[in-house]
Amino acid sequence: MIDNPVQAERLIAKLRAALPLSATATPALVALLTEQAAGIDLSPSCQITGIHYAGDEGGIVCKLDFGNEPEQKAFFASITHLAFDRRLPLAREIAGYQKHRLKRVQRAHPSPSSWPYH
Repeated sequence: MIDNPVQAERLIAKLRAALPLSATATPALVALLTEQAAGIDLSPSCQITGIHYAGDEGGIVCKLDFGNEPEQKAFFASITHLAFDRRLPLAREIAGYQKHRLKRVQRAHPSPSSWPYH
């Protein structure tokens, strides 16, 4: 199991209560979303307008609003691909979840480059 279900549900409830939240998408996420949304210029700054749980495999997923996408276009990303202002009241809990999840995902699905024998 990647996520602690009780902790994930608690964090999800707190995140939903705090919506909308400001976040910054990682450069890799911005590049991927820009590639998928040809013609839309996306900046790293965004608002989280929805929180969903995609099960243990997907974790906490955020609906993102960059402020300039057409209404029929929606962007979703794992919370692990977002950065938050450290002054945000939930910043510590979010960072703890991100760190724990990334560690567990890497342990569960090691990449070939991390294998001891190539």
